[in-house]
Amino acid sequence: MKKMKVLVLAASTAILSIGAVASASADQLALATQRGCMACHQVETKVVGPSYKDVAAKYKGQADAVDMLSAKVKAGGKDVWGPVPMPPNAHVSDDDIKAIVAWIMTL
Repeated sequence: MKKMKVLVLAASTAILSIGAVASASADQLALATQRGCMACHQVETKVVGPSYKDVAAKYKGQADAVDMLSAKVKAGGKDVWGPVPMPPNAHVSDDDIKAIVAWIMTL
């Protein structure tokens, strides 16, 4: 009986954790949408710019990835993912950019 209680507690904790992660992802996706990022990017497919999953895969394991990518998002860039440049996003706050990039790196 004690094992059953432990298993139920563990399963409940796992389900709640998944819900919290899904909620955080939904919040970050909403933020990216509000800031205009989703006009050129999608989570799983390339649109004008690379998919967020491709970005996460390319920079996986780089300790400075969030800071480096946040700077690129703010300033804009070119010739990294093809011929279409990414315009600067000076209108988006540094905190919002960092939150979006940090989320992307979890994908």
